[in-house]
Amino acid sequence: MIERYTRPELGGLWTDQARMEAWRRVEVAAAEELPLLLGPSRGPSPDELESVRAATFTVEAVDEREKEIDHDVAAFVDVLAASAGSAGRWIHFGLTSSDVLDTALALQLKAAGEIIVPAARAYVQALVVRAREYRDTLCVGRTHGVHAEPTTFGIKLAGLAMEADRNARRLAEAFEQVSVGALSGAVGTYSATDPAFEARVLARLGLRPEPVSTQVVPRDRHAELLQAIALAGAGLERFATEIRHLQRTEVLEASEPFRAGHQKGSSSMPHKRNPIVSERISGLARVLRGNAQAAVENVALWHERDISHSGAERVILPDSTILIHYMLGLATRVASGMTVNTERMAANLELTHGALFSQRVLQALVASGLERDEAYRIVQETAQRAWAEAIPLRALLGGDERTEGLDLDAIFDYAHFTKHAAEIVGRLDEIS
Repeated sequence: MIERYTRPELGGLWTDQARMEAWRRVEVAAAEELPLLLGPSRGPSPDELESVRAATFTVEAVDEREKEIDHDVAAFVDVLAASAGSAGRWIHFGLTSSDVLDTALALQLKAAGEIIVPAARAYVQALVVRAREYRDTLCVGRTHGVHAEPTTFGIKLAGLAMEADRNARRLAEAFEQVSVGALSGAVGTYSATDPAFEARVLARLGLRPEPVSTQVVPRDRHAELLQAIALAGAGLERFATEIRHLQRTEVLEASEPFRAGHQKGSSSMPHKRNPIVSERISGLARVLRGNAQAAVENVALWHERDISHSGAERVILPDSTILIHYMLGLATRVASGMTVNTERMAANLELTHGALFSQRVLQALVASGLERDEAYRIVQETAQRAWAEAIPLRALLGGDERTEGLDLDAIFDYAHFTKHAAEIVGRLDEIS
């Protein structure tokens, strides 16, 4: 991922140095279990194990060796073994490349999850705080982009918080299920080791064994992770899209935080305050969905193993984990710092001149004895006239003999739309 969208704590997990360090950890853990696998008299001695633990590499040395032999893991093993002296013969004993690659990848993904999942929960909490703050703040509810009925801004944010919580839990589960390793050998039969050896090595590394691994860990696990990441990204995009719409000049009910006096919204128009962070989230969410598609394509490998998944994974796994972490940080910043214009929300409620109360009027007419279709026609006619002619719907109804006897004070009471807000927003107590 380009530096612009990379935060150091995630980017640091995917450097060449970090990747090879994960390989080294797998190689050392495997060597440490060889005495029990082979027997004390045949396996590495304590002194040899100390030499293996002390073995070092440099990325530059591995790269140079790879230019000669055209195999990255073999190049790494050669460099690491050479630094261990005669004890280097025990490095990679009984292993195949995928044993190292897939197990080390699990270590990297587990470490990524330990950063990403807390970031996802921080985003949830940011939404929860603002939802409670604006629990009773009336605003227009929109369907198809058109004014529908009033809601509250707190209810709007509560729905986003609940979705964010589901995504945080999906991410946690996805990182957990992908935290598995495999040291089952050439085609997954343990012909050079045994299952107990694999279990002991993985226990040292804090991983679980893949039950049946052919030569690789099945890629449905990685696909599940990237699906969860893409879905979390879609949730962030839903929030970002809401902010983008609400920040439009004609609406202006909520806006991204803006550092007045420092931030510039446009290179040519000084008045501009654009929702650039939300737009960035929307754009990057598309990348996550594309990467998730590639991960699904990686599931079907030939027989016990091929490497058609490898090149794609070197791009999509670092990029997706780096991006979702970056996007979560952006969304948390917007949720925590957004400006909420309650006066504009109140003003926008009046744009249709009371037409928002049409369902209330319809129900009152039906309850008074009218057939539903007849009542619907009356309300549709008067509500659309109110909107089109800028005449308050209440005034039109007050002068219409067809609606005599209606309690207009009760019908045109905004409290009707907020009476359950406390209960709805209160459900956030289940997640925070």
